[in-house]
Amino acid sequence: MKIETVRFGEVEIDESRIFDFRLPIIGFDELTKYIIIEPNKDTLFKWLQSVEDPALAFPIISVAALDFDYSVNLDDNVITELNITNAESILVMNITSIPQDNPKGTTINLLAPLIFNLDNQTAGQIVLSGSGYSISHPMFKIV
Repeated sequence: MKIETVRFGEVEIDESRIFDFRLPIIGFDELTKYIIIEPNKDTLFKWLQSVEDPALAFPIISVAALDFDYSVNLDDNVITELNITNAESILVMNITSIPQDNPKGTTINLLAPLIFNLDNQTAGQIVLSGSGYSISHPMFKIV
């Protein structure tokens, strides 16, 4: 399948790799189909590209690759909604905000991670209420 994107042009994707967001991304309830694009194997950043809106792509990162103290506990309703049966099949990613004029000012949304079930291609964004995490945690320590 080919999709047209604003950021990457025409991209050929494997339909079996499309994630169904059963718990929509906050503010984008009407868009439920996304693909993860990894334009460069040497970077920590990937892109979550909407299959339904060519202009919508979020830069995402796995906080597990960084030196952050971060944990995510999933409520029973999330486990049920995403049909999670195997903890090893879960991928946690976080949306980042990268200022064009200052990439060192990149922040990560730790409060609302993206949860991917790799076994059945379902996903969702959850909010870690009461966690103390921020929606704009600095990625880099400015010295």
